[in-house]
Amino acid sequence: MRAALAALVSTASLAACGPIPVARAETECFDQARLAAGPRGLVGVGVGSGGATTRVKVAVSTDWLQGKDPAAGTLMPASVRKSGQPQRQPLYTRPDWKG
Repeated sequence: MRAALAALVSTASLAACGPIPVARAETECFDQARLAAGPRGLVGVGVGSGGATTRVKVAVSTDWLQGKDPAAGTLMPASVRKSGQPQRQPLYTRPDWKG
């Protein structure tokens, strides 16, 4: 029983290290590139039965602080490492890129 459980755990952990689909890798790398282009934030204000509430959330990337180009270095080329395939479209040619 213990051997079967150990085999299952080791198989699951090896599967987690395997390549991911290129579309998912590009999405993850695109999110990192957006943060490298500039800080992102959220501000929320509301009133409910418990009174007024506020919420502030700010995300800042060290890549942005260091002035790295979002399409260079380890950002978009990371999709190759994650999926084992080249990215399908360069960052600056994506219609949804506004960086």
